[in-house]
Amino acid sequence: MRDISPLPLLSARTTRTARTGVRSRTVTLAALLASVAATVVLPGTSAQAADTTVAVDFATVGGAPTYRASGTIYGMSENGSLPQDHFYTDIKWRYMRAGGAQLDNPGGWVAGKYDRRWNSTLAQYKRTKALGGTFVILPHDLWGADGTTTPTFPGDNGDWSRFDAFYDRLLSDVKAAGMTDIEWDIWNEPDCSLFWGSGQPQYLEMWKRSYQKIRAAIPGAVVVGPSTCSKPSANNTWWNTYLDYVKANNVAPDTYSWHDLPGDPVTDSNAVKSMLSARSMTTSRPFQVNEYGNTNEQNPGRGGWYISRLERAGADGLRANWASAANLHDFQAKLLTKTGSQYLPLGEWFLYRYYGSQTGNVVKVTPGTNTDALATKDNSARNAKILLGSNGNTGTVTVNLGRLDTTSVVENGKVRAVVQRVPNNNGGAVTGPVTVSDQTLTVSGDAASVNVPWTAAADGYTVTLLPPSDTTVSTVAVSENSGQCLDDTTSARPTARSTSSTTARAATSRCSTSSRSPARRTPTRWSTSTAASASTSTVPPPPTAPPSSSTPATVPPTSSSSCAR
Repeated sequence: MRDISPLPLLSARTTRTARTGVRSRTVTLAALLASVAATVVLPGTSAQAADTTVAVDFATVGGAPTYRASGTIYGMSENGSLPQDHFYTDIKWRYMRAGGAQLDNPGGWVAGKYDRRWNSTLAQYKRTKALGGTFVILPHDLWGADGTTTPTFPGDNGDWSRFDAFYDRLLSDVKAAGMTDIEWDIWNEPDCSLFWGSGQPQYLEMWKRSYQKIRAAIPGAVVVGPSTCSKPSANNTWWNTYLDYVKANNVAPDTYSWHDLPGDPVTDSNAVKSMLSARSMTTSRPFQVNEYGNTNEQNPGRGGWYISRLERAGADGLRANWASAANLHDFQAKLLTKTGSQYLPLGEWFLYRYYGSQTGNVVKVTPGTNTDALATKDNSARNAKILLGSNGNTGTVTVNLGRLDTTSVVENGKVRAVVQRVPNNNGGAVTGPVTVSDQTLTVSGDAASVNVPWTAAADGYTVTLLPPSDTTVSTVAVSENSGQCLDDTTSARPTARSTSSTTARAATSRCSTSSRSPARRTPTRWSTSTAASASTSTVPPPPTAPPSSSTPATVPPTSSSSCAR
C-alpha cells in the first residue's frame, strides 16, 4: 500500500496444462495453472542475459480467463469519479482495495476525522461495483493507521473501548450503505511496525475481536488476511504463530493474503499450502497477493511476469501503489500519467489491456528461465494470444507453438504471428505497442515457433496468432471497449454514466484500424467529433519520444516512506 518497500523483518520470499487430438482434453483451470514447475530466481535481482524457451501446448485446455491479476490498491479519485471507465474496463479490472488512506494527516477515527475517509470509501465502493469489480475494505486506514503517523492502536494499554466504538460505527455504516458484498482486509501489514506498533499478541487479539464482530454483523462476509509485508514460509515465525492462533480460536480467514514486494506468487502459494497442510487446515481457500510489484518492478516486463505467476499460482492479485497524499488517489496505481488534465497510459497499462483482451480458454505453458507467459486460444474469434513476462531476463525467447491443430488459426499449413513490444519508455507515457515482427509461419507436425528478441527486461512482449487471411491487427491507439482514443481522454467525465449517451459520444474519439505493417508502428489517424465540428489529428510519435505538450507529462511521484500503499 503506500510507498512501503519490503522491510527485512522476517523470513524469506520467494503454474498451465493435455493432449489428444481434436481430441484435446479439458482440465480444471487450477490444475492447469499448477501443473508445471518453473525455473526462477529471486524477484528483484538485476537483469541477466540468457536465451530461453517458452512452450505453449494448445491441446491442454483450462477454463476461461478470469483476469485475476487485474486489481489495484487505491488509484481512484477521492470521490470515485476518475479515471474514466474505459481505463478500467479495457483491462478487465477486478479488484479495488481502499479505506481513505492519507485523507487528512492525521486522519481517521483516532484523529476524530473518520467521515472524510468513510465518504471516500463509500464513493470508491460504488464506482467499483458499477465497474463490476470487488471492493476490499481496509479498516486500518479508516482507523487512522495509514503509515504516515503513529496512532493509538486498538487495545493499547488494555483499552478496547475506542476499538469497539469504531467497529460499531463502521459496521453500521457498511450495512446502511448495502455494502454486504465487500471483502474485509482486517489490517494491513501487521508484521510491519509502520502499520502495527503494538506487538503480535495484541494484533492477534485485535484480529479475533474484528473477525467475531464482522461475522456477527454480516455472517456471510469474506474475511481476508493477514496481508503481511513478509513472505509466508515454514521459517517465518510470525506466520507460524498467526496460523496456530487462528486455528486454535476458529478465526481463520476466508482468503489468505500477503504481499510480494518483490516475491513469487507461485513459491509463496506453495508455502502457504504446505503450512496449512502441516496443521491439518483446509488448503482449498483462496489466496490473494493484495500488493505486488516493487517500485522498480512496475514496468511491462515485470508486470507480465507477475500476471503469469499469479495465474499459474491461482492467486488473485492487486498491484501495489507507491504514491502518497493526493497522488495515492489518482493515476490508477501508476498505470496512467497526465499531461495537464489529460490522462495518458503508461506502457504497463497497455500490457494489462492485452491481458484483458485474452479470451476463450487458458492453455498450458511451460515457462523458461526467468520468463513466463499466459496463453489463451479463442477458436470462435479465430485467434490465440500469448502474454510474456520477464523476471529480469533478456535475450532471445523462443516461443514453441505446439498442437496448433487444436486452434482455428491455421490455414493451408500456415499461421500468422505478430510479435509486439510493449515499451516501458523509462516509465513515461507511450502510445501503444510496437510491432517487432509480422510473419507467416509454416506449420510442421502441428507445431511452429517464433523468436522474441527481448533486449530490455523492462519492456513487455506479446505474440498474437491469426489466420494468414486475417490481414489486420488492432490499432494501438483505441480503447477496445469504448472506441475512445486514449490520448484524447481528459479528466472531465460526462454526467451520464452510460457511454452510449449523447454526452459521452460527443467526447469520443474514433480511431482507425491499422492494417498489416512492417516492424514498426505507423502513426494512426483519429478524429474528435463534437456537435459543432470535427477535426483530425495524428497520434503522438512512437513511444521512444515523450508526448508533445506545453505541459509536461507527469508520473505520480512516490513518497519517502518504506512500504507500498
